[in-house]
Formats: sequence, C-alpha cells, structure tokens
Amino acid sequence: MTIDDDAAWRSVLARDRQADGRFVTGVLTTGIYCRPSCAARHPRRENVRFFIDGAAARATGLRACLRCRPDDIAADEAGIARAIALIDASEEPPSLDMLADAAGYSPFHFHRIFRRATGVTPAAYARAARARRAERALREAGSVTEALYDAGYAAPARFYADVPDRLGMTPSAWREGGRGETIRWAVAVTDLGPLLVAATERGICRVAFEPDDAMLRVHFPNATIESGGDALGGLLAEAVAFVTEPGRAMNLPLDVQGTAFQQAVWRELSRIPPGETLSYAALAARAGKPGAARAAGSACGANPVALLIPCHRAKRADGSLGGYAYGLPVKEKLLERELNRRTA
Repeated sequence: MTIDDDAAWRSVLARDRQADGRFVTGVLTTGIYCRPSCAARHPRRENVRFFIDGAAARATGLRACLRCRPDDIAADEAGIARAIALIDASEEPPSLDMLADAAGYSPFHFHRIFRRATGVTPAAYARAARARRAERALREAGSVTEALYDAGYAAPARFYADVPDRLGMTPSAWREGGRGETIRWAVAVTDLGPLLVAATERGICRVAFEPDDAMLRVHFPNATIESGGDALGGLLAEAVAFVTEPGRAMNLPLDVQGTAFQQAVWRELSRIPPGETLSYAALAARAGKPGAARAAGSACGANPVALLIPCHRAKRADGSLGGYAYGLPVKEKLLERELNRRTA
C-alpha cells in the first residue's frame, strides 16, 4: 500500500480523526511518530515522513508519541464502541466509572480518549443519546407524557429541562411544526441577494438567502408567522453585517433545532477559522462519526442559520467547494471576504 504524502499532510493539518489508523506521522526532529489527529503542535513539513503503521515507523528508529498513543487505536475504538453500546442500551446515563470499566480503561484515560474520538464528553454523549430517543418518541408517541417515559426519563422535569436546549422550542411545539410559537421575519437587501432573517422570542431560527417567507412556512407550518423588521430589533442589522463581514465574531442568540450529530457538525463548523475550510470527512470525524462524510454534508444542508453557523467553510475531500444551498458564487464570495478580512 502506498501513501499519498500530500493527502496525508492535509489530514495532519486538519487533525482528521478519520485518517487515524491509515498511517502514522513520523517527526524526524523529535524521533517520534503520531496519529494524524495528534493535538501536538504541527512540525515543519520537511521534517515529516509518513509510514503505513507503527511497526514501519519503529523500524526506522522512531518511538510512539506518549500523547496520542498511535499504537492504541484498535483497542481505543473497541473500548469506545463497548461504552457507546452501554449508553445506547441504558435508560439512565451510565456513570463515568461504569463506562470506563466497560471500555477497560481508568476513568481519566477513558474520558480523554472518548472525547478525542467523539468530540464530546461521555456525559454529553449520553445526554444526547437520551434526547435522540426523546425526539424519536415525540414523533411516535401519542402525547408528550408518553414520549418522556418512552425516552427513559423518570420525571417530566428533567425531560423539559433537556429537550428545549436541543430543539429550541418546547417539545410539543417542535413535534407539531412550531404550533404555539410566533416567528417574526424580515428580508434585507444585500449585494449577495435578499437575506431573510427570522426569530422567535428566544433568538434567530432562520437566516437564508431567500426573498420571502415561503421556506419558513415549510419548516414551521403550524407557527404564527408575522412579517416586520421592527419586531426583530437589532437582530436583522447584526445578521446582515455577516454578509459584508462573514468572519466577524458571532454573539447573536439562536433558537435552532437539530439532531445530536447535526449539532456536533454545526459546532465544528463554527470552530473553523474564518477564511479556512474543512472537508466533510474531517467534519464528520470531528463530530464523532468517522466515515459519515455524506451525513456531514446533509447536516450542513440542514443548517437553518447560514452565515451565523458558517457552512460555507465546508468542502469536498478533493478540495473543491462542493454544493451550497444559495449557489457556489455566494459561497466563494463569503470565503473570499473572510480571507481578505483575516489578511487585512
């Protein structure tokens, strides 16, 4: 098997967890070899050599990195898989000690490798798993009361505390297409096209290059939808500012909904430095699902607040920009503006 050095180096720069296990990175100046996703500071390119596995690296006199432990990948993956199976089979989130015991590691080491592999802590993953069951139960159950017990909640208080944080709206409102919610919207003229901004009382629920509220009504068919920019206060102007300065800091309140994986992808999108891009494969790996590049692309497409959660920073593995709901020219212009702002 041969290694494409250029592709391998791109994986190292992206700290792509999906590349772990495919090769190791040898650093000649330090005498160690690492996983592609190692969190240590990147070495200079001329000091790097790529090897098919740890054995090949050790044959040249290199030793394994004590930080990322490149020779432990198979054991780590098996242990994490056992822990995730335990989480998925448990109605109540298992304790860290229980999960670490299932994985075969100490609690401290397990916590570290779980977060490195999935992008979230074991507790956060367990909460998300239970909330996913809640979302599924909300669709299938005859009432919210049935749903909360079907999802494994012992009492309504915890259910109502957890689920609105994930769905934005209350469980019953989300289940019924926004029923009981009031959403106000307005469209502003920008040099990249008309920009729609819509918000509930809690925050912005949609930002899109759309000329009217047609898609808003598709997503929230049972909500009360009202037009009027005055009702949005300063949210409209702040959102519009992201068209001319898409790399600016985002501190606007959001009211968005998404699955655990979608939320993880959106979080990773927001962590990409302005003007830079990340492949869908790398996004999937950072979101905790290596190999789910297509699902990461779908999560980008489902992003309800484009610009504020910068899905224009995602690209294909071959380096091309891929798709964008509002057209590639808009995506290219946003990236160009971010890059110009960063280098100014």
